[in-house]
Amino acid sequence: MSSPSRDPWFFLAERTMARIGRGRSGVSLPTREVLAFDLAHALARDAVHARVDRTRLAAALAALNLATVDVESEAVERQAYLRRPDAGRRLNAASAKRLSEVAPDGCDLAITIGDGLSAAAVDAHAALLIAALIPLVRQSGLTLGPVALAEGARVALGDVVGAALRARLAIVLIGERPGLSAADSLGVYLTWDPAPGRNDAERNCISNIRPQGLPPPVAAQKLIWLVNAALGRRLTGVALKDESDAALTSGVAGVPGSGNDASR
Repeated sequence: MSSPSRDPWFFLAERTMARIGRGRSGVSLPTREVLAFDLAHALARDAVHARVDRTRLAAALAALNLATVDVESEAVERQAYLRRPDAGRRLNAASAKRLSEVAPDGCDLAITIGDGLSAAAVDAHAALLIAALIPLVRQSGLTLGPVALAEGARVALGDVVGAALRARLAIVLIGERPGLSAADSLGVYLTWDPAPGRNDAERNCISNIRPQGLPPPVAAQKLIWLVNAALGRRLTGVALKDESDAALTSGVAGVPGSGNDASR
């Protein structure tokens, strides 16, 4: 790329991670950009094939006084996971039994942390997001089931976990599909009345959670707003619009008048 004073793309390129204004060498990209592309591609591949360090994650959550339980889908082997999305939406028999042994009589929230398509995202950001979220959850007086640390997880695995834990809401933290600008983007999905067979239109999603995107503390504020709104209105998905920006601006994370009374 030429000097900032002469290149009209410089100021745009400085403000985005999108691959713009990369310059050229003849009819090709400059060598530095070819190498940068190869590195980004390698990081994305590594993120997909890596495994989450569940031992370290469990220790971080234990420091927050959170109980955890390890679960696996029917697609623990990575090749099976990539080729059979349906298997990643089902618990294996051992995990279903494990959950039945720790299931509470009922709870407001069942949190699942799954590897998804980026273990790097989970390792980097999941504990930070939970650490920011839990004080807000406790402030709201909500009850939690044990946090499921899931391997081979697709988003819908959280529905199965939530149903097993008799939860009113399922929250799934999961690694998003890596791109060439970000290999460590975390996503969160929220589903009211979780049960096998729920579809994506019945969920709310917060995506691009990472320091260079939506920082974990801000994501936690948006998530608690959606949690309170979902419990108050008894729904999630296309019928629940994220209006948290106004609440964040005013410094209020909850939903005035929504309440958390199950009788509503």
